[in-house]
Amino acid sequence: MSILVERNQLVIPGEIIARGSGLKTAGGVYRREINSQTEIVASMIGLAQVRNDRVGVVPLEGCYIPLEGDIIIGKITRVGITSWNVDIRGPYVGTLRVGNVIDRDFDSLRESIDRILQIGDVIKAEITYFDRTRDPVLTLHGRGLRKLTSGRLIEVDPVKIPRIIGKKGSMIQLLKNMTGSQINVGQNGRIVLKANNIDLENLVERAIRKIEAEAHTSGLTDRIRDYLEKEKERLSNRSNKDE
Repeated sequence: MSILVERNQLVIPGEIIARGSGLKTAGGVYRREINSQTEIVASMIGLAQVRNDRVGVVPLEGCYIPLEGDIIIGKITRVGITSWNVDIRGPYVGTLRVGNVIDRDFDSLRESIDRILQIGDVIKAEITYFDRTRDPVLTLHGRGLRKLTSGRLIEVDPVKIPRIIGKKGSMIQLLKNMTGSQINVGQNGRIVLKANNIDLENLVERAIRKIEAEAHTSGLTDRIRDYLEKEKERLSNRSNKDE
């Protein structure tokens, strides 16, 4: 088997992404047989995704469709007796049960779960179960999963999240290292960022918007690095003039 494109390379309908029978397919592609050889071909305009032995195409725009294992940023929209409804920014409503939040027995006759999470709270959660017949089930049991109590919440196109994260986390790590920011990214297109001051937060958001707009282009990491360096220098010069 052979992969004919780079990860996150822009492809068009009909473009051959890979050849060989040992590959699995995700969305945005189809198989065809040419001269007894299997080809995997793009069915839409988008960014090629190659993960282990699976290939697919992520569209340049689209709504968020949940997948088991996704880390998302959600908003509590309803408080029940033993569970919460969570807006996950998609066509489905997330379900978060109290047993997937706390590590102890819960007595619904004596306790109210709105003391744990209330309407409007923002959470970083994982999708543990989803089969399209029922709403996705969420959990807060896991490393880094929790209620997010501070930071700026922004929303981007969900299909641009892989580019914002970057290969092996390279792009998001660049943003964190160069601005000293805390950045929580949800695969549903929500990002919560927190920096030492408002100017840095604004800079991080502008950089994220730039990545979102230019996600389909090559050399983006270097351009973002140059952009951050120039903007940080500009902020430093402005600060020195104000003193």
